Amino acid sequence: MNDKEFFKYKNLLTPEKGRLLISEPFLPDPNFERTVVLLCEHNEEGSFGFVINKPSLVKVNEVMEDMKQLEETVFIGGPVQQDTLHFLHRNSQIENAVKIRDDIFWGGDFESLLTKLDTSSLKAGDVRFYLGYSGWGPGQLESELEEDSWIICDYVTDELLFDTSPEVIWRKALDSMGGRFSVYSNYPVDPRLN
Repeated sequence: MNDKEFFKYKNLLTPEKGRLLISEPFLPDPNFERTVVLLCEHNEEGSFGFVINKPSLVKVNEVMEDMKQLEETVFIGGPVQQDTLHFLHRNSQIENAVKIRDDIFWGGDFESLLTKLDTSSLKAGDVRFYLGYSGWGPGQLESELEEDSWIICDYVTDELLFDTSPEVIWRKALDSMGGRFSVYSNYPVDPRLN
């Protein structure tokens, strides 16, 4: 069995809101190489989420004038509409926020977010900002799953999203699945260098 065949085994989870999509080690798309996407929606109309482990080169206060106090890094949420800013957070008190899973929420009222940050009822480390998002049309994600582009993972915690260093999220998420996925987590970017 060659290396590519070794990675062709499918995992048994289906895509759904609150699960992770982990790019398989050989995914050739540079937008998604060694990425982890948090699915925020998945239905018959399509899917969308945010790449949670690709920091950009800009800070929040460089993108948003209203947030001069935030020197946190903005992440690249995906290749779609990179002129839009989104946020994930772990505060159930932000008005109109969408619960993704346990203590993980998407969006909500921006003024409510600013108030929580200004009054320190929300710490800077409890929110992450994303330029753009990752999106799939009807059936597109299922097609990519058939091509073994993604591994679905149910290990989703607020600690993984907000407290884990971005460069280890891909490895940590795979390793959490155990078995063959732990082997994947240690696979080199270029197997020829092994």
